[in-house]
Amino acid sequence: MTVTGPPYPRGRTSVTVTDWAQEALGLLLGRVGETVEQVGDRFPLYADPADGRWTTTGRGSWTGGFWAGLLWLRAGRTGSDEDRTAAAAVTGRLAPWAEADTATRGLILWYGTALATGDTAAQALRGRAARAAVGAFDAELGLVPWGSALGGERLRARADGVPGLVPLLASAGPEGQGAAAGHLHRHLDLCLPHHGTGRPSPAWRRGGTHGWLAEADPAPGWTRGEAWLLLAVADALLLAAAPAWRADRLTRAAELLLAGCAMLVGPPVPPADARHADGPLDTSAAAITAVALLKLALVPGAAWSTACAARAEAVLHRLAHDHLTRPGGTRPAGMLLDGCYDAPSGTAVRHELVWGDFFLALGLAALLGRADLRRV
Repeated sequence: MTVTGPPYPRGRTSVTVTDWAQEALGLLLGRVGETVEQVGDRFPLYADPADGRWTTTGRGSWTGGFWAGLLWLRAGRTGSDEDRTAAAAVTGRLAPWAEADTATRGLILWYGTALATGDTAAQALRGRAARAAVGAFDAELGLVPWGSALGGERLRARADGVPGLVPLLASAGPEGQGAAAGHLHRHLDLCLPHHGTGRPSPAWRRGGTHGWLAEADPAPGWTRGEAWLLLAVADALLLAAAPAWRADRLTRAAELLLAGCAMLVGPPVPPADARHADGPLDTSAAAITAVALLKLALVPGAAWSTACAARAEAVLHRLAHDHLTRPGGTRPAGMLLDGCYDAPSGTAVRHELVWGDFFLALGLAALLGRADLRRV
């Protein structure tokens, strides 16, 4: 893999280029090759923990960018023209999402293109998506609406409509940076507990004369939603240069999430629902959190840097050692198990999830100095 950024900062953290991280990343990217053969021109969504067979989608849904991102990580590691071609082809199939009415275009088209170093088509697609997202910003609401492309009511705000969209919007120049800051802060206004304690409320809908109304599903305690919010705040802190970003408020938001959601203490892999500690775990929430923590550790002058870096390494180590399948078993190696797609409906509650694989691979690549989290 070509080094795209400096090694993760030493001196403030115990992170070093270690054998366990190399091994785990190799297993994950080896699994990518097997998945390519299995899914063909479709997109993997989640895989059965018993045999590794993927449930797929034809257009990628909100997770398609993570599959493209995994392919770009593999291409960066191997340096193979064939692997770059495969990554570029999958990225090209994300193009219909650029103008789709969904805030998840940030997840799709930021993570699907950010690792495509030197690929002009991917860069052009990212620019097109960024301009469309800026055009979708609703100044009256102060955000890009959740949208109707994935079904349901359009005028909604959700925690998973913020990550990826913040850097995507910000890449569109001054107007985009203003939209990105507004979008994030409106979600923080809604989602963060108003009294400074408690867990975020991750989903809201516009209630006409009643303003914004909290939705029952997903409910407070959805740990992946908390991880998504922390990731968006971390991205914004790395971008925050103009007053519109309100860096002081972002710092307070990060501190509230770190403390209120116990992201620096407790089990490295949280339950999918914090209200049900005996319920299914969600390794994807842990992997997203680890990447967010590594980003926070890069914020200049932040008092939390050492703690965040150490916790991120501990989380990644736990995922690699306790939840990643190894060679020699009855199922494929390189599966990050115990991801929970949707606990309330019982959908894929102990499965391999494509976004869990992506964030674990990205976090490991950052530890090894092979991905620059200021750019991804």
